[in-house]
Amino acid sequence: MPLQKDENLLVGTEFPDDAAVYRLNEELALIQTVDFFPPVVDDPFCYGQIAAANALSDVYAMGGKPLTAMNIVCFPCSKLGAEVLVEILQGGAAKVAEAGALLVGGHTINDDEPKYGLAVTGVIAPGEIWTKGGAEPGEQLILTKPLGSGILTTALKGELVPERSLAEIIHWMATLNNGAAEVAREVGVKACTDITGFGLLGHLYEMLAASNGIDAVITLEAVPLVAGVLEMASLGLVPGGARANRDYLRDRFVLNGKTGEERDLLLDVFCDPQTSGGLLLAVKKERAGEALLGLKEKGLSYASVVGEIVPGKGNIIFQ
Repeated sequence: MPLQKDENLLVGTEFPDDAAVYRLNEELALIQTVDFFPPVVDDPFCYGQIAAANALSDVYAMGGKPLTAMNIVCFPCSKLGAEVLVEILQGGAAKVAEAGALLVGGHTINDDEPKYGLAVTGVIAPGEIWTKGGAEPGEQLILTKPLGSGILTTALKGELVPERSLAEIIHWMATLNNGAAEVAREVGVKACTDITGFGLLGHLYEMLAASNGIDAVITLEAVPLVAGVLEMASLGLVPGGARANRDYLRDRFVLNGKTGEERDLLLDVFCDPQTSGGLLLAVKKERAGEALLGLKEKGLSYASVVGEIVPGKGNIIFQ
């Protein structure tokens, strides 16, 4: 696709950022994003919540505030019935309301497979935009939610997921990233992304590629996982997207002391495509403790410093 040039297009398609940003005037810019996908859980209301939280997350990842949202719906009414669709839409509407935004319409088509999501418009001051670029050596990397949604929802399809693990990952997928964004703003974050389909390592690599001359050092034991994820991954219940992410990033990994099956298992988990994952924040070292405390106070109990930014050439180093 050709690149669009406009002096007011502050974030476009030159780099793989989380949303587009268009400046209206010196004080105000619009954030625009869209996301939708098939069901990842069986409960229609929960599915609606998760899909809406996922779409809203892109606005939070840019540092903005959601303003309006529009439903995007593909649905087989003749097969599943309108009552199921109503539950999905109610779940989505509940999350939009929780975000303080307005649900102002949408579009629905008949389709054999249900799909649901939102087109979201947000607002931000032009000088306060976060992007994936701009991370600097010495900054700490903080992840605000645990990993595991892709693996656990894959296990759900095979009816092998532990009930407790499923309940926990549904909770986190349906949790908005607004609290995390508030804390990030308070501690002066400039570089941020949300963890979705490319997994932790895929989105981290995008941050490295969009910044200048840096590597990321990841502490393996510090990465938060929902209970049961490693067990399910060891059984081979890993979505194809995780393997695709791992293959794409293969030349960017430096795994100190990890070999064979142990290495492959960790890479599968860290490349696991997430649905409505947490924010990955680059935080000044002297403010990382303050950030963690604030995130815990927001109920983000898994928030952890998972690594740091060091000078380098765009590689991800594990220790």
